[in-house]
Amino acid sequence: MSTQMRLSTEALAVGYGGTVLIGDIALRVGAGRVLTLIGPNGSGKSTILKTLSGHLHQLGGTVLLDGKKMESYSRNELARELSVLLTDRARPERMTCEDVVAMGRYPYTGYMGLLRAEDREKIDEALHLVEIAPLRNRAFLTLSDGQRQRVLLARAICQEPNVLLLDEPTSFLDVHHKIRFLEILRRLATERGIAVVLSMHELEFVRKISDEMACIKEGRILKAGAPEEILTEALIEELFDLPAELYRAYFTSGAL
Repeated sequence: MSTQMRLSTEALAVGYGGTVLIGDIALRVGAGRVLTLIGPNGSGKSTILKTLSGHLHQLGGTVLLDGKKMESYSRNELARELSVLLTDRARPERMTCEDVVAMGRYPYTGYMGLLRAEDREKIDEALHLVEIAPLRNRAFLTLSDGQRQRVLLARAICQEPNVLLLDEPTSFLDVHHKIRFLEILRRLATERGIAVVLSMHELEFVRKISDEMACIKEGRILKAGAPEEILTEALIEELFDLPAELYRAYFTSGAL
């Protein structure tokens, strides 16, 4: 059975100020699939995600969402199609968890921004899905990093997207919360058919979450494929300039 293609790129070029950082990017993510970007710091993972989300203007090529060019979507249509959780730590002042999650319904609330009963149901569903409902009335800024990430994920879920983009979503989390967060992501992809694209640097978790991976280094996609094709000694050594003896010391005990 074929999988509906949610997001794909053709000869995409990304960068800043008209200067291409990475070119000829070809990515494909189907419904219910998880694509993870890995690579050294500064390799361009965040730049790719910001371009896919529309935060940065693409410098060439095409981004297709459900078969349509991204630029053909209105701002409101794009917000219904695609949701984003970037590394910038959100600091909404004087807002409760529920207030933050409710922001995900704005693409559906119309000009006045009034929440309907249906919107309230979606907010409640998202709060329960990420296991944060008991904290719904807590001020967002009083939460731990792990709790904040789950609230922001609930906000993204409320948008009912077909594509979810996340930039290093577990960076501020301890091991317990990393695992819980990734379990929720995996369930979202499987149960709701959402295509998930994220960047990560914790290789010990990448195999568990990913259906496909793309390695980024020195202005190009070094290799893309299934985790068993990517997480090999030779490729990880090349990608991170890691001496063989260090790879074996840290990764041959079953971590990969």
